[in-house]
Amino acid sequence: MNKVSFEIKQGIKAHCIKTDSYKTDITCVIITTPLKRETVTKNALIPFMLRRGSNNFPSLYLINREMENMYGASFNCGIDKMGDNVVLKFYIESISNEYALNNENILRRNLESLLDIVFNPIQKNGLLNEEFLQTEKDNLRKVIESKIDDKDLYSFDACIAAMYGDDKFGLYKYGYVEDIEKIDIKNISEYYNFLIQNSKIDIFISGNIDEKEAKDFLNENENIKKLKPRTENYILNNEFTESKQIVENIKEVSEKMDVTQGKLVIGLDISSNIDNLQATGLVYNAILGDGANSMMFQNVREKASLAYSAKSTFVKQKMNVFIRCGIQIENYQKAVDLIKVQLDNIKNGKFEEDDIQNAKTYLISGIRNIEEEQDTEVVYYIGQEISKTNMSPDEYIEKIEKVSKEDIVNLANSVSINTIYFLRN
Repeated sequence: MNKVSFEIKQGIKAHCIKTDSYKTDITCVIITTPLKRETVTKNALIPFMLRRGSNNFPSLYLINREMENMYGASFNCGIDKMGDNVVLKFYIESISNEYALNNENILRRNLESLLDIVFNPIQKNGLLNEEFLQTEKDNLRKVIESKIDDKDLYSFDACIAAMYGDDKFGLYKYGYVEDIEKIDIKNISEYYNFLIQNSKIDIFISGNIDEKEAKDFLNENENIKKLKPRTENYILNNEFTESKQIVENIKEVSEKMDVTQGKLVIGLDISSNIDNLQATGLVYNAILGDGANSMMFQNVREKASLAYSAKSTFVKQKMNVFIRCGIQIENYQKAVDLIKVQLDNIKNGKFEEDDIQNAKTYLISGIRNIEEEQDTEVVYYIGQEISKTNMSPDEYIEKIEKVSKEDIVNLANSVSINTIYFLRN
């Protein structure tokens, strides 16, 4: 496998992940734009409107038929938060050309279809399809209202919202019900056109394709020709862009709901500027709560039996760690106190070299698996491009291996509790 990136136009890049290791090819269009309260709900609507039909495939039925004609290809779309940005994702997975009949170029057809869906929607007098909008507004309302059904994810999002409020990363990626009625066909059409002409755009192609073939196709494509050059309008979150201030007073947020199991989420800030910060954060988090050998799993869940589930998540773009536990409601204070003990133990170096090695082995195993699954590999390189780190998996492993106990202790002593969120009855 090798990856080659090149600029199509200013602010629009292509990334060819050349590989013959899989029987499928994947193409992705990734649109990255800053999270804003006034546009977050529109961003959530747009992918699901576009998936309903384009000029060449004017209905969902015709899109699905085109996928069937490509030997059962699959098309999907969605949105994600990455740091202070929202990422709109569109992708098609199809069989590799060598398995097609009569030397048909399925990869080219795959990419043509994808670019048509994203950049050539049905428009009348410059407006998107009204029927698509009304249907997807109803669907989005249901998605937002149903977020409460997954209490673990709901609590995680609620803790982030308590920490960041309406400031970028605190926003819910699917937006807000109260904004839906404000969206009409005129303002969402204007926003769609603004989005595709001003946002960072990346096109990923994973398959047996070379750089010249990709360049020739993309330069010839009519939908690419319609796009203007632009500056990369997004927020670069990495370990050097933010200087976190330790909060003086921990926020404590309690929310009552009809639940039988309490959900405890503790949001931590990392304010370190040590070298190799991101890799050290990963190792720190693995020791704290990521995996069956972690302190959270072994001490809070297994030995003390204070949690049904106990884990931690490292959000590298924001230098936050989130501790997440499902607990008996009456055990709240015991659980919080024991979690603080784990944090203090790492600060005081009360862990062994075996703990570090177990954490590294766990992380490196996950990194090695990146190249074992095609979609995981593509997602990895999307993250690398948006963060501008552009590390190969091997380079990532080297950084993990370099992390020392001293690094972990130094980082741990920059960690502070920002918010404690508790969902209870």
